[in-house]
Amino acid sequence: MRNRAGRIVGLTCRVGRAIHGSAGLVADLVAGGASVLFMGRPGVGKTTAIRELSRLLADELARRVVIVDTSNEIGGDGDVPHAGIGRARRMQVPDPEQQHRIMIEAVENHMPQVVVIDEIGTEAECAAARTIAQRGVQLVATAHGNELQNLIKNPALSDLVGGIQSVTLGDDEAKRRGVQKSILERAAPPTFDVAVEMLERHRWHVYADVAAAVDALLSGNSPVGQMRERAADGSILKYSYSQRTLQDSKKGSNGSSSSNQRVLPEIGAGSSSSDGELQRPGSAAAAGGSSAGGFLRSRSADEADTAGMFVTRANGTVCRQSALQPEDFVFTG
Repeated sequence: MRNRAGRIVGLTCRVGRAIHGSAGLVADLVAGGASVLFMGRPGVGKTTAIRELSRLLADELARRVVIVDTSNEIGGDGDVPHAGIGRARRMQVPDPEQQHRIMIEAVENHMPQVVVIDEIGTEAECAAARTIAQRGVQLVATAHGNELQNLIKNPALSDLVGGIQSVTLGDDEAKRRGVQKSILERAAPPTFDVAVEMLERHRWHVYADVAAAVDALLSGNSPVGQMRERAADGSILKYSYSQRTLQDSKKGSNGSSSSNQRVLPEIGAGSSSSDGELQRPGSAAAAGGSSAGGFLRSRSADEADTAGMFVTRANGTVCRQSALQPEDFVFTG
């Protein structure tokens, strides 16, 4: 930090950590070849996640990975990058304003299968990312913004999710849709296939279809995504989620809002006997046998009614948590 005269009066020390398994919540999507965009508040772990994905893609999936490391946060300072990125190669950026040029150079000269970028923040970088995606290269990146709606409203970054344009409808079409004649629509296909809102370090909201989510937001609807959370035992819980779910869950029985209420079902540690337990779908226990694996435990009907907790099934319908069936959940151990 500098004072008015330009003298240094303070320092901020940021320590990067290479944490194996920190990106496990979306490892299946990245392994399938999807381009993934991470969003979240500062300090939530975006850079840590893409550092781990770089190692996973380069070492475990044997792909040619090139990292465009603008501020040396991913691979560290110096010519030799940190071992935390594995066999991924790192390109340093001498001038942050020229990051978009380095992004294009990475594709043109180094034949990558995956390009990893930290903090896309300008229109030029958005255009470079679109160019990379159109050449068939997988992208893993972070962007300024806390949630998908922030990106849509940001003129500089909206191109990452397809861009926004104003469209004037004819009288008949506007009447058929039941909307005004002037509406907002997505201008082009999104650069990224998947968008991830990092709510907490181990609790992420995943939009597996960015185009459908953006279209829903622009039409005034609530987009449906998937919440992924890592349990205390290391297992991953996935369930359907929409913004309406959170709004309903925050309403108490007297109409007041509470920040302590949660939509998640409780996770048992591996025992089964009480009412309300949901067996792991497809497991021996679900078929009437026994299993040593974990279980999903829902709250009782009284607890759900008291908390006013609702969840969205995979088919899009909303119900109280106590009415859920085992097939409404996906559990991976």
